Amino acid sequence: MNLTLPLHKALIECPQAEALACAGRRLTWAAFTDRVARLAAVLQQLGLQPGDRVGMLGMNSDHYVVCLHAAWWAGGVVNPVNMRWSAAEIAYSLDDCDTRILLVDAHFQAVAAGLGERSASLQQLVYWGDGPAPAGFIDGPALVEAATPVADALRGGSDLAAVMYTGGTTGRPKGVMHSHANLVVNALSANQAAPRPVDSVGINCTPMFHIGGLALVLQLVQRLARQVVLPGFDELPVLQAIASERGTETFLVPTMLKRLVEHPRFADFDTSSLQCVLYGASPIDDALLARARTALPAAGFCQLYGMTELAPVVTALPAWCHAPGQPAERLRSVGRAVSIAEVRIVDADDQPVPPGKVGEIVVRGPLVMQGYWGQPEQSAEALRGGWMHTGDGGRMDADGFFYVVDRIKDMIVTGGENVYSAEVENAITQLPQVSMAAVIAVPDDRWGERVHAVVVLRPGAALTAEALQAHCRSLIAGYKCPRSVEFRDALPLSAAGKVLKVDLRAPFWAGKARHVN
Repeated sequence: MNLTLPLHKALIECPQAEALACAGRRLTWAAFTDRVARLAAVLQQLGLQPGDRVGMLGMNSDHYVVCLHAAWWAGGVVNPVNMRWSAAEIAYSLDDCDTRILLVDAHFQAVAAGLGERSASLQQLVYWGDGPAPAGFIDGPALVEAATPVADALRGGSDLAAVMYTGGTTGRPKGVMHSHANLVVNALSANQAAPRPVDSVGINCTPMFHIGGLALVLQLVQRLARQVVLPGFDELPVLQAIASERGTETFLVPTMLKRLVEHPRFADFDTSSLQCVLYGASPIDDALLARARTALPAAGFCQLYGMTELAPVVTALPAWCHAPGQPAERLRSVGRAVSIAEVRIVDADDQPVPPGKVGEIVVRGPLVMQGYWGQPEQSAEALRGGWMHTGDGGRMDADGFFYVVDRIKDMIVTGGENVYSAEVENAITQLPQVSMAAVIAVPDDRWGERVHAVVVLRPGAALTAEALQAHCRSLIAGYKCPRSVEFRDALPLSAAGKVLKVDLRAPFWAGKARHVN
């Protein structure tokens, strides 16, 4: 069971069919596989050994999809670098899992050029994009053109395939380790949970460094479907791609879906080909879902719930649950467990609770990560008893549908991205003017949730919200920085001296049925 298997199938079944379309380039399955095998040869020439990590820092592109598969073909492990991170965060992730080869596209050459001074692990900086290679970079495209394709290393099963970085409860990102089997079986079960026709055309605009974007790549490749790759999400290019390429499916987080259907030029484009809209990464409100279903009447909507640690899909709310006549309450659920996942609700002692009672959502099955890179204690805690503890509070109804009602982990989901409060608090408290800081999630109409900081200054100190935000942007990714700041004389504390974030959150979430947005 390995991630390169679909390429071998394609060479037998449909070598001249189109696999990838991006920026005017079109690759057949034969051409795609040839390019994968040539880049794999280059990676091996640069010193890649079986199990070594290969980083990719770039926008979505056909080059990115080739890089992923070339790393696996060469016997390596992908480390898709979060392109929204600061240089310090990128260097940390490279060093954390000893990534020695980093492929970079034109958009990030300036950031990458300084990584050699920040990262102790990085040895080979490879340009992998359009146009000539900049000074100081290995010319990847030129080496690929001259390379002789190598045979597939055929790593698979329990062999490590990816290290996907996610936020850390201790203030540092954690490297989630996934095997070939984890990613393959999850793609299989997601394809089963949301059936799509064999002649699908996927519009992929979700960042591929993110588990959601990577998952769509794998689902499409597994089905040998045609994939149209956009650099990122922008309403007009997405609408143009759906219309011109006759796109049949896409994955959007709710903030993207809202921007798409509310765009003033939405009606100018023919979106009638769209048959499947996958959505997830954060809850969706009833009004937005109703508007989207009206705007895209030919599309079946399917909600997917999961997390990076679960490769990622755990439950699915399929299209039939969105049809007229279904219980309205069901649209507020995240659906039922996919075929490879066992999901239950447990109490604080990890004991199962009956339907209707709120507890923590836990999961086991072949989709569960191998652990966090280099963090055995955090791995053991998250995977205690053989179950992945999601940190999400939820309940299950009598029909097996799951509902997410709160977040147990100290985490914010803004625009589909996970932000751990500790990371932001660590950045804020580096300011000498700050005595204490607490970061919480508050509802936001555009982003679902926004990062809100409550700050106590030292006696006599002065600090503006703008200065605090600028300081945070110098240390952490922009999406993690507080969008709103509140200064107080003191924070509410428990008898043990812990900040009572539940008290800070309460006024913002008053009157809401669930405390996630």
